[in-house]
Amino acid sequence: MGFDARLLSGVGVMVAVVDTGNFVRAAESLGLTPSGVSRAIARLEARVGVKLFHRTPRAVELTDEGRRFHAEVAPLLTAVEEAAAEAAGASAVAKGRLKVSADPWFARIVLAPRLPELTDRYPQLSVELLVSNHREDMMTGGVDLAVRFGPPGPSRLIARKLLETRIVTCAAPAYLERKGIPLRPADVASHQALLFRDPQSGRPFTWEFHRRGKVTEVEVSGQLVTDDPSTALAACEAGQGLFQSFELGLAPWLTSGRLRRVLDEWSEERFPLHAYYPSRRLVPLKVRAFLEFVERICRDTRSA
Repeated sequence: MGFDARLLSGVGVMVAVVDTGNFVRAAESLGLTPSGVSRAIARLEARVGVKLFHRTPRAVELTDEGRRFHAEVAPLLTAVEEAAAEAAGASAVAKGRLKVSADPWFARIVLAPRLPELTDRYPQLSVELLVSNHREDMMTGGVDLAVRFGPPGPSRLIARKLLETRIVTCAAPAYLERKGIPLRPADVASHQALLFRDPQSGRPFTWEFHRRGKVTEVEVSGQLVTDDPSTALAACEAGQGLFQSFELGLAPWLTSGRLRRVLDEWSEERFPLHAYYPSRRLVPLKVRAFLEFVERICRDTRSA
């Protein structure tokens, strides 16, 4: 397939539709009419030979082929824009809309409190933050970058490891005063456990305790099951029960005494955090800026 200017123009229109969410807003951002946007998309679909969008009166969504095509071409279009800015003598800065899909714990406990540092440094950058536990759809809808805990599965995405965090067991002092402090993993079975539902299996995570290469699994029960770890954290602080949590981000609760670790010598399990993005080639400046920012706050949080 040869290159022509209409192909590049069509890609630009497609990216605008994905970024804005529909043809009308894309037309406004590009200075076109909605029918002009529709014709440009039709020409692009004819050029590449696949249907790129599902269009209904209420929504515009990428097809599976459209998602793959968008993941490949959006970084290239951004690179062209950055190269043009540099050629014109302007210093390239991170700008535009960055769409991030983030794990709830990372988004609420680690990222959100530090976001002003990113937006202050890059005033032309806006962040759309989607919060979700799920992996299978984490790059849909024009997402530039996703952040998830756990080992990466088979994927065409680039997985960049940010850190590993310990799994710790904690409780509020008031709860421990009422129920006592567990001294060995088996003691946990008689306590109220705050259960976190695995978004992949739909079942609560099992409770494991790791020490010197030994793994002890304990059957636990509790009156609260949630798929939102920050909800479990709030319930733990209120004295509802024991909670197994990522250590990452817990420093404010632990240093203030609002929560206390228990069975700390059995907390050697490590869980990785990865950033995912479509391509190692020509990573957009806004994605590189966000990755550098996230790596910095992870280092700061880990050393706190």
